[in-house]
Amino acid sequence: MKNLLKIAVVASVAGIVLSACSSPKPPKTQPTHKKAPVAAEAQQQTAAAPAAEQPVVNADSLAAEQARQEAERLEAERARLEALINQIMSEDVYFDFDRSELTEKAKELLAQVAELLMKETRFSITIEGHTDARGTEDYNFTLGAKRAMKVKEFLGAYGIDGKRMESVSYGKEAPKAEGESEEAYSQNRRANFRVNVRD
Repeated sequence: MKNLLKIAVVASVAGIVLSACSSPKPPKTQPTHKKAPVAAEAQQQTAAAPAAEQPVVNADSLAAEQARQEAERLEAERARLEALINQIMSEDVYFDFDRSELTEKAKELLAQVAELLMKETRFSITIEGHTDARGTEDYNFTLGAKRAMKVKEFLGAYGIDGKRMESVSYGKEAPKAEGESEEAYSQNRRANFRVNVRD
């Protein structure tokens, strides 16, 4: 009887072991609530990537357009200033023989120069005084300085800041016209301008 009981117990245990070994294990799965956010996050990154890149492309093209417009503006400004400088430099103030007083024609010209200088505050000028070839070097140097100073005084009275003007005399050393005729002499009795543009 004890043997039968032992056999029955052994058989039960064996049956339990066999049934446990033979039953298939369920596959391991991750909870679905964790997988969904990962997929959603990936979709958000994919969707966000083109949106993030788009403003960069627009910013680059906008910067390029602004740079082009600024270059065009600067070139137009440079051309305008060059024309104004050429206008000032092309005009000379002429004086009578052995005189430093401004003629009425000289005053009219200087009024135009003053108007340009009032509008263009970046301009500074050097006024150069000249004489014809007659007279000594020292005398002509002094006369050239007086002529340049008369021009400077006129422009200063018109309202141009003295810090924007300087004067220098060349006497008879830099003639505009060569020769010993009255026509040549009259062109050399002058004051002219050298213009600088400040940044």
